[in-house]
Amino acid sequence: MPLDKIEYILEKAAGAALYEAEAIIQKAESLKGLTPEETAVLLQCEDKDVTGLICKTAERVKESIYGKRLVLFAPLYLSNTCVNNCLYCGFRIDNQELGRKVLTEEEIRSEAEALIRDGHKRILIVAGEDPKESSIEYMERAIDIIYTTKVEHGEIRRVNVNVAPMSIEEFKRLKSAGIGTYQLFQETYHIPAYKKVHPSGPKSNYAYRLTALDRAMEAGIDDVGMGVLFGLYDYKYEVLALLYHAQYLENRFGVGPHTISIPRIEPAANAPLSSSPPYAVSDDDFMKLTAILRLAVPYTGIILSTREPQELRDRLFHIGVSQISANSRPYPGGYTMDGEHSGDEGQFSIGDCRTTQEVIRDISRDGFSPSFCTACYRVGRTGKEFMDFAKPGEIQKFCLPNSILSFKEYLLDYGDSEIRKIGDEVIQKQASQIEDIKIQAATIKKLEEIEEGKRDLYF
Repeated sequence: MPLDKIEYILEKAAGAALYEAEAIIQKAESLKGLTPEETAVLLQCEDKDVTGLICKTAERVKESIYGKRLVLFAPLYLSNTCVNNCLYCGFRIDNQELGRKVLTEEEIRSEAEALIRDGHKRILIVAGEDPKESSIEYMERAIDIIYTTKVEHGEIRRVNVNVAPMSIEEFKRLKSAGIGTYQLFQETYHIPAYKKVHPSGPKSNYAYRLTALDRAMEAGIDDVGMGVLFGLYDYKYEVLALLYHAQYLENRFGVGPHTISIPRIEPAANAPLSSSPPYAVSDDDFMKLTAILRLAVPYTGIILSTREPQELRDRLFHIGVSQISANSRPYPGGYTMDGEHSGDEGQFSIGDCRTTQEVIRDISRDGFSPSFCTACYRVGRTGKEFMDFAKPGEIQKFCLPNSILSFKEYLLDYGDSEIRKIGDEVIQKQASQIEDIKIQAATIKKLEEIEEGKRDLYF
């Protein structure tokens, strides 16, 4: 990846005329994505009218590919023991005040049961980097426990994974365990900044982390997710670096990233950098970079966590975000621990504290279809096959009906009377918008079958 060219590209783009930015935005409507040079022009443009046009176009691009659906998931933290000393993270080894915990097998099952009762079907397992406590054997056992846990109608149907980089052989074992997406954030692509904020531990090895997605894909994991922690370095540099990394993966493996995550630094206990990020990103710039990523890499899922406050999250759902966490507890045992929590035990602080049902109620009222769909993973519509549908916008013919079907399950099994009323109105409206008459009829039939007690129906 030509990271050494990014500063030059940004400097050159600073002199672009407004009409150039407008032409680039118009091109983005074709769903073909943007080059780094084109993306740099949009990043450097400070004109408010152009920024508004970027956001409006991003909303149309997102709807062209994914429609009005938002995929929901929750993180399940297996451990907070870590041998790294990342200056922004509450789990850093120098945080001597943190009570360390690694979930037992029974605790993993209890956490999975709690998430199932909350209505979740897809989760992201997270663990601190600790070779002794979070081995590949431990991960395999945890994944098996989660998949075999059932609560009445409910179950976790897809486990995605965000854990430390592995060898190719370990990644092969992770794939054999049945994961969906392997997710890893580079945190920052700027090498001097990376070295400064990762002073010790295995994570201080920039190159080993950078090449982790290569090893995962070489091992046969064809859905990978990338991301940076915005605030560690200039967000414009990071966006271009993400784009270069995405292009690199596509050129080498024929498949770009399945997801891009966009976390910002949030306060964490005893993490000196977290309360005063060296390159803090404003809300306006955060919205702008989210919209630009949607235009630059239109096929990818953009993930937004509960780090952000409700009002900002609700705005971002419209301009590019397609996957969201809900009711997150960023520490091991968070879904089953009793009592009040200060937040000091978390990897980072939470901005959106709504329950899963509150999130679903609010996004439904806002016109979105909440989705717990896991169909693509389970029918093999992953990697290149997924991209072949996503890039021209054809994945929506699966996304829309599958979101409706999974939402109907949620309403029947976990919704109260208020959310059922709101949800049924959303489903009726969304079903009427399915363009393929045969798929529309089949969706209505499957909805009737779900009403009769069937579950796990999808296209």
